[in-house]
Amino acid sequence: MKIIVTGGAIIRDNEGRILLQRRSDYGDWGLPGGGMNAGESIEETMVREVYEETGLEVKQYELYTVYSGPRMKYKYPDGNEVVFVMFIFNARADLEGRIADDNKTLIYKDENQESLRLEFKSIEEIQLEDISTVQRVVFEDIKNGKNTLLRT
Repeated sequence: MKIIVTGGAIIRDNEGRILLQRRSDYGDWGLPGGGMNAGESIEETMVREVYEETGLEVKQYELYTVYSGPRMKYKYPDGNEVVFVMFIFNARADLEGRIADDNKTLIYKDENQESLRLEFKSIEEIQLEDISTVQRVVFEDIKNGKNTLLRT
């Protein structure tokens, strides 16, 4: 079984809503982020992935939590099984002029078409069943106010 190290970001707007990405590969929602490349630091991974998937430049960040262990097992639709080690950051980006008139959609033309939609949602609006199974624990923990650094 392969281990995949990922960096993801919780980016909030002025109303405290969280930026969610609807991924084109599986159609479910999650935080912007992705896999680490060889030679990258985890911070560089998160900053690069956020930029690739949202067009946003991360201005500030701090480590929020790290997920590892049995809950991080994931089976891809093709049958491949992996275990994720997820580094999740609280990140800030300049959203000036980037939010559409509906006051929730992030304006971004995704050339790689990784993102079907980018939307800010309050934690109350987020439906756990719509979230990628491997990231569901992040949103459960936010809803439950869990704030430990290491989580299994």
